Amino acid sequence: MELKKLDCNLTVCKVKNIPQNLLSDEICFVGKTDEELSLVCLTEHTPEDTIEREDGWRGFRIQGVLDFSLIGILAPIASILADNKIGIFAVSTFNTDYILVKEENFERAMAVLKKSGYDVV
Repeated sequence: MELKKLDCNLTVCKVKNIPQNLLSDEICFVGKTDEELSLVCLTEHTPEDTIEREDGWRGFRIQGVLDFSLIGILAPIASILADNKIGIFAVSTFNTDYILVKEENFERAMAVLKKSGYDVV
């Protein structure tokens, strides 16, 4: 399986609203529930009026379009990283999954995934 590094720094935050200009960025994830409005965005585009924010994330995506019938795609990656004491923040889209790790763990995460047989580009 091929993993593609994302060449950007990301922030995970809780916001009151989503500025429309963020939706034109290359990467922007929005999650809304009855309890919160969360945003993952490029660090340099983080809204000034965030309620809470966590900077210092880097990420990669599973390449290709994953069919909904596929089972167990994310779990092995999460397990490998957990076994190496690397926490994750996972986001899924219609096509694929994205895995974020703290910046200080990013190179080590890539190395242990390569060692486990994943192609990292």
